[in-house]
This record gives sequence, structure tokens and C-alpha cells, in this order.
Amino acid sequence: MTTAALEPRAGRRCHNPLNTLHSTLFFSPDLATEMGALGITDPRAVNFATRAAAMGRVGAGTVTAAFYNYRYELVARHVPAVWDIAGPDAVLAARARAVDATLRRLLGADALASPELAEAAALALRATEACGRPGRPLYAAHADLPVPEEAHLALFHAATLLREHRGDGHLAALTAAGLDGLEAVVTHTATGRGMTPKWVLNTRGWRQDDWDAASGRLRGRGLLDGEGELTEAGAALRAGVEAETDRLDRAPYEHLGADGVARLTELGTVFARAAAAAGAFPGDLLGKR
Repeated sequence: MTTAALEPRAGRRCHNPLNTLHSTLFFSPDLATEMGALGITDPRAVNFATRAAAMGRVGAGTVTAAFYNYRYELVARHVPAVWDIAGPDAVLAARARAVDATLRRLLGADALASPELAEAAALALRATEACGRPGRPLYAAHADLPVPEEAHLALFHAATLLREHRGDGHLAALTAAGLDGLEAVVTHTATGRGMTPKWVLNTRGWRQDDWDAASGRLRGRGLLDGEGELTEAGAALRAGVEAETDRLDRAPYEHLGADGVARLTELGTVFARAAAAAGAFPGDLLGKR
């Protein structure tokens, strides 16, 4: 067993490539194909159903609370009506088929059959052993799903658990910082590491006047300047949110140990970069403008 101390941001660095690998699904044409075969064709309905299906036939309020940064009116346009088109079990099965097709297309057969991918899956699953259900609804729902047998599907499953575990904790940190869903997105975009305003408005249901109003509230708190950039106080608030998220998400990575975290970070980065290089994401997804 390793005795090396886990660095404060080691969990975050490990999570990032695993989250990237998980996120390939939401931009995959294979997901649209599988969900379209069920009769779910609107991209927003696809998104809500795909991510929420593990929670069962939940309503718009539950999805809005769990997803945090979507406008309720957009969610209510599709949920719970989407479950009348295809139930959660059918959606989960379609999602699994889409994950399989997506990873095969992006990574290739050799990578999927490699000992490195099997090693990454085993490490990621080991980390999930220390995740906790209380206060983490999206994680808890996915934790009740069976672990797939094939290594690439097991890796995706573990990446999903680690993503949702961290994400649920992140929402607690955002709430404690007094940032509502849209304010959280605006400040994240201002860091240069979040989605561009165009992608936020197109996918989250907000209008430009909503964005402007949120920016105004943040300026009133001294968190944004007149150009939409983070002030010193705003940057400190965002850094505090990330540090608190790290703290709340430390258990799985402490359980894995420093050596295991370093190896999973290395392997995850290789696979995430390969997926990105294969065109997994649109080129204009991230940025301030």
C-alpha cells in the first residue's frame, strides 16, 4: 500500500480526463441514433432522459434540482413527457448501446482490448468504492446500476459515478457560495474554462436577458467587472468553490491512494486525448465568447 500523501488537487486532476471521457456521450451521433430509435429526437429531451433515467420517472422539478443550471421551463417542456415516449429502463439500455458505439468509434478496437483500458477500469471502479450516497442524488441513482462486464463499459460506468459524485458535491459548494444555476455558469464561463455563452443559451434554456440579469447581480456583488471578467473577489469565490468541491470529493481518491490516482490520471488522460483528437467535441464549445 502506498504511503505517499495525496496532493490537494490530485483528485481534481484525475477527475478531469474521466469527466472528458464521460462527456463524449453527450456529443455523440450514436446517442442521437439510439434515442431516435426510441422516438426521442429533440436534443434537449435526449439530454434530460439520458442523464436522468437512472433516477426513474422523475419530474421536471427533480431534474432541475439535480442538474442545477437549466431553466425550469425548458426542463418542464420535456419532462416528464419524455417518459411516455420511452421509459427509463429503455433509455438506459439505449444509452449503453450508444456508449459502446461511441467508445469503439473514438478509441478503436485495439484500445478497447488493451490491458491499459482494463487497468483504468479496475482503478476507477476501486475509487468508486469510497463514494457516498447521502446528499448525492445523481451519484446514488447511478450507483444502483449494475457494473457492466466489458472493460470499456465498466470504465464509462465508473467515470459516470465519479463525475456525478463530484458534481453533486459541487452543487453543494455552489449553493453555499450563493450562486444560483445561471450565475454559476456565468462565473464559470468567465474563467475561460466553461462553455461559451452561445452553448449555454442554446442548451440550458436561458435567454440573453437572463444572462444579462445574472451578470448584473454578479456585478452588484463585486464578482464581475463591467467587461464581464471576474474581479479579484470573483476569482477568489470560484477558487473557493473548486477547493470545497475537492474537499467534498476527496474520499474516492484517498481510497485509491496516491500511486493509483497518478496511474489512473495518466491512463485517463491518454484515452481522453484520443477521444478529443477523434473529434468527440465541437471546436467552439469552451471559452469566454
